[in-house]
Amino acid sequence: MNKTYLLIGGSYGIGYELAKTLSEAGNAVNVFSRTPGEVAGLAGVTHTQFDALSDELAVEGPIDGLAYLPGTIGLKPFHRFTDADLLRDLEVNYIGAARAVRSVLPNLNEAGSASIVLFSTVAVQTGMPFHASIAGAKGAVEGLTRALAAELAPKIRVNCIAPSLTDTPLAEKLLNTEQKRDAAGERHPLKRHGRPSDIAAAAEFLLSDRSSWTTGQVLHVDGGMGYLK
Repeated sequence: MNKTYLLIGGSYGIGYELAKTLSEAGNAVNVFSRTPGEVAGLAGVTHTQFDALSDELAVEGPIDGLAYLPGTIGLKPFHRFTDADLLRDLEVNYIGAARAVRSVLPNLNEAGSASIVLFSTVAVQTGMPFHASIAGAKGAVEGLTRALAAELAPKIRVNCIAPSLTDTPLAEKLLNTEQKRDAAGERHPLKRHGRPSDIAAAAEFLLSDRSSWTTGQVLHVDGGMGYLK
């Protein structure tokens, strides 16, 4: 049976790959983001202009799955982070995710059996220099994942994906030369950085019925960075 999915901030990179995969399987995909980006023209995908930090999310009808994709990569020495830096990372990553879930909770309940996918980072599991702000914000997302999974079971499953460095517009400055790309690959046991399709495949699995006995998990799709040396 075809399903209806809602992607917040899914216009590029991982969101585009996820929207493409879901729509090609015959599902209805609704992307809410600031610009249509790469999803413009994809069959079965509709776009609504939306800012996760300022707009109210209003959706009608049942939703089988929600993925919250907005993120930040603000890396610098800890002593240079301002309160505004810390608050922005929390707002985009944690508060935005919580607001999105709260807004469409009736729609998810209406579906009868639904799935939520949030996004963290390998930097929560593996301490890394200059990641204090984003690791703190994404650590809050992992806590939210487990709390919601416990509270919303059995009707709604909640899981999280923790990627390592992935070739998306958000990470452009970290991968904008061959030297940077090669160095990023060498830091991972699998000897390459992530591709949007790697992360989208994991998200599609967690949204689908194939993961119907999986909730409260943080899935590391990180080229081995999180657990291997």
